[in-house]
Amino acid sequence: MDAAGPDAVAGAALRHTVAGGVATVVISHPAKRNAMTAAMWRALPGLLDGLAADPAVRVLVLTGDGPTFCAGADISSLTGDDDPQALAVAAEETLAAFPKPTLAAVRGFCVGGGGQLAAACDLRFAEEGASFGVTPAKLGIVYAASSTRRLASVVGPAWAKYLLFSAELIDAETALRAGLLHELLPAGQLDKRVAEFTRVLVSRSRLTQAAAKEFADGRTDRDGYWAGQGAGSGDTAEGVAAFLARRPPVFTWTPDPGAPTG
Repeated sequence: MDAAGPDAVAGAALRHTVAGGVATVVISHPAKRNAMTAAMWRALPGLLDGLAADPAVRVLVLTGDGPTFCAGADISSLTGDDDPQALAVAAEETLAAFPKPTLAAVRGFCVGGGGQLAAACDLRFAEEGASFGVTPAKLGIVYAASSTRRLASVVGPAWAKYLLFSAELIDAETALRAGLLHELLPAGQLDKRVAEFTRVLVSRSRLTQAAAKEFADGRTDRDGYWAGQGAGSGDTAEGVAAFLARRPPVFTWTPDPGAPTG
């Protein structure tokens, strides 16, 4: 399935599939190294909201079409009324708020707006040869406060300053050392590893993941809510029973669609 918006540039789209509990969103604009057009930026929040509400989706993978993740924003697609940073931040915030585990699978360039999207994911796996950069200093742009804080929360203030001050690209090995990446895979192994790891995520307790995501992202005002969810879910009893019986657990907790989130 494709999404891009009414003013879509030819060949530019957000493609997505859902299989085995995993939604895969592909940034597809090969002619521009998967640079995000204005229409793609506008379409991404609605696409993510739909996938967040889909009970068949347990994990979200964001990746690029072909050998590049995303080379930033396609400036040529912007109109005089478009604010490129506002478009990117709106998409980034929606991705960061996605209530299920998210993983960026990166090949090639992950630069500018592409770096924003990768940093907004919970996890980042990359293939050898990938390059990363946060480049507003090349354009004289004040990077959004929310984006700066998120980058610093991922790599720490020292590396965030290095990336933002210099706008230099770093290679995948440096990104791994900086904490931007969780795993770095040999060429040809990224898809296999992502498939393996997302199967693991799908098999784990959705309750644990949802609560952990909120707490790790800094929300601590719902301890009582999550304690109540845990007490009434049956997931703990199932986990213990499965452990004692040496069988895979079958967790059953699902989020209450009427419960407040965010």
